[in-house]
Amino acid sequence: MSRAGFVALIGEPNAGKSTLTNRMVGAKVSIVTHKVQTTRTRIRGVALEGDAQIVFVDTPGLFRPRRRLDRAMVAAAWGGAADADVVVLMVEAHRGVTEGVETILEGLEEVGQGRKVALAINKIDMVQAETLLALSKELNDRYPFEETFMISAEKGHGAKYLKEWLASELPEGPWLYPEDQIADLPMRMIAAEMTREKLTLRLHQELPYQLTVETENWEERKDGSCRVDQLIYVMRDGHKGIVLGKGGETIKAISTASRQELSEFLGRKVHLFLQVKVRPNWLEESERYSEMGLDFKDGNT
Repeated sequence: MSRAGFVALIGEPNAGKSTLTNRMVGAKVSIVTHKVQTTRTRIRGVALEGDAQIVFVDTPGLFRPRRRLDRAMVAAAWGGAADADVVVLMVEAHRGVTEGVETILEGLEEVGQGRKVALAINKIDMVQAETLLALSKELNDRYPFEETFMISAEKGHGAKYLKEWLASELPEGPWLYPEDQIADLPMRMIAAEMTREKLTLRLHQELPYQLTVETENWEERKDGSCRVDQLIYVMRDGHKGIVLGKGGETIKAISTASRQELSEFLGRKVHLFLQVKVRPNWLEESERYSEMGLDFKDGNT
């Protein structure tokens, strides 16, 4: 009998949720950077394990929200957990039980009811075995996890056992997606996320949090290639100058890197055109949230 279901990965920003999603799927469906709060929306990556189809829901990191966008992201993360068949809490081995993890454990009291919750201690190569065991005990004393997994999402250690266990815990039933589908996200959004990743990696400090990328136009061409036009919204004129760079060199480098990755992902030639627009209040515009797959109303205080 086949199995299928949703597995929500929750945790603090930078806990390794996107890295684990990509490893489980076997392809890059979620953007990964060294900066926190990179993931803004719920991204579904589809993985196969034996007769089971596991739909991984990579959620935004759970943190104390300050802005409307933060609140909408946190609501999306808890919403992803509440809709899942199985929840996996990811905790960084070297950081242990932080204030943020404490808050998540409190939230699990409600969200975890009626569903299985597993613990995945990530980045295990960064600490000694005794520290891992002590952390595992502390967390299991705090919450009745079904299973605990010691993993390195980046290097793959322990990921196989976690995947096999998840496959065995999903409800019986037909697969939810075609066998060759690896993500449940419109191509326009995946393309925008790829460009946003390149911007995040290249720009410093707060700027990546103050911009958003939207795919404005997608045109299929007769030769099999496609033309993609994207808008980068920033909040200030000064930000626009930074994104463009001296003589436009920064935006050119970002465009080249994004185009190459998108071409690889699609397996065909892509013509990518980026435009930077100043939009001071984009964080308060409901259309921007719809483009990100977030609920604008969830950002209300």
